Amino acid sequence: MRLKDRTALITGGGTGIGLEIARHYAEEGAYVYITGRRENKLQEAVRKIGKNASYIQADVSNMEDMRRAAEKIRTERGHVDIVVANAGVGNYIPLENVTMEEFDRVMHTNVLGTYYTVQACLPLMPEGSAIILNTSVTANLGLKNFSLYIAAKSAERSFIHTWTNELRDRRIRVNAIAPGIIPTDAAGKELGRSEEEEKAAQAYRATLIPAARVGRVRDISSAAVFLASEESSYINGVELTVDGGLSAIYPVKL
Repeated sequence: MRLKDRTALITGGGTGIGLEIARHYAEEGAYVYITGRRENKLQEAVRKIGKNASYIQADVSNMEDMRRAAEKIRTERGHVDIVVANAGVGNYIPLENVTMEEFDRVMHTNVLGTYYTVQACLPLMPEGSAIILNTSVTANLGLKNFSLYIAAKSAERSFIHTWTNELRDRRIRVNAIAPGIIPTDAAGKELGRSEEEEKAAQAYRATLIPAARVGRVRDISSAAVFLASEESSYINGVELTVDGGLSAIYPVKL
């Protein structure tokens, strides 16, 4: 029960990595709030998490939505100890094909969404709280047709350093998890791959990774529990790479 009596907010908690983090946090004794845009997915997620979980329908790219979410937490719990800015989107698009609509979608969700989430929650965060961002190993890899997503994740990564310094007097730690290849249903659909194409892609990628497999959502949630707990109390301002060693041996053809 490493997170006993803690209150946590996980954005994008209705599916995939966010849902597994929320479930793992609840197992470790935290009360969790998850946010997302689709109420049916949030309701289903809360059922999967079980006790000590609530959802707030909110779009992270909307400042008023996130302020409303923070106000609900303030009213019900009084504070929030752990904020996981997990919500994100991305797609493979060649540079010349990126539209302003897609640019806004990716940047607003990933960058503004992370900013709005943390801004809204900061007044509720006591000394000793933790902020955890979901970045990506792709920020180091320079993958073609992925420039928009990588730019957004690089911006998020910059927050680790500036916020660590800015929040030092409040003793709020800021760290990030950089997932490697973590297959989820949402990720495959977001990147435009069919179920068969996704399976083939992951089978190939497993051969490239030193750990000899692609990642699992539990790999990321375990790292998120560690970074939120007292076990990591002397870890601040770091990006924890969870990729089975992939980025250590790059370049490889992904």
